[in-house]
Amino acid sequence: MSQATINTVVNGVDVERMGATVQAVQQNPTLAAFQFRAANRWITGGHNRSTIQSFYGAGQEDTVRTQPFVLDADEPPVLLGEDHGANPVEYVLHALAACLTTSLVYHAAARGIRIESVESRLEGDLDLRGFLGLSDTVRRGYRQIRVHFAIKSDAPAEQLKELTTFSPVHDIVSNPVPVQITIESR
Repeated sequence: MSQATINTVVNGVDVERMGATVQAVQQNPTLAAFQFRAANRWITGGHNRSTIQSFYGAGQEDTVRTQPFVLDADEPPVLLGEDHGANPVEYVLHALAACLTTSLVYHAAARGIRIESVESRLEGDLDLRGFLGLSDTVRRGYRQIRVHFAIKSDAPAEQLKELTTFSPVHDIVSNPVPVQITIESR
């Protein structure tokens, strides 16, 4: 007699492991504290390179990543760069898209909502007069970001939109975050 197996993977997410993680955090809230890190080095002009490898989470230093992720940033020629990578504000759009998508997929999986596909397109409006110091009334960053999703799922659009509200990056770009800057002279 064969034993039936229960499919615990929804949208590529192991919901059994997710449930165990949620339960562990409920029992020990200190496991929820994470610290992510990035190191950056200027190369020339607008070109700089970040490496991302270590992080602290679930009560310990992560040791799984043996090689760092390497991200090059630069500016397009119209902004005096050599186009060695996306520019920093484009990385913000990528981070937002990735986090909204992950949040949507994970929370849908936890609720048993199946998603067949997710695509998004993001647009951010930025006025260089703020960055260039030409105006004190023009914001230096994005004035607005628009996210357009195309999602194939049986769930209604309102429910899917609600699932994106759990995105940490959405929270980061929507609410002020204290940023402490220190400079060491060499």
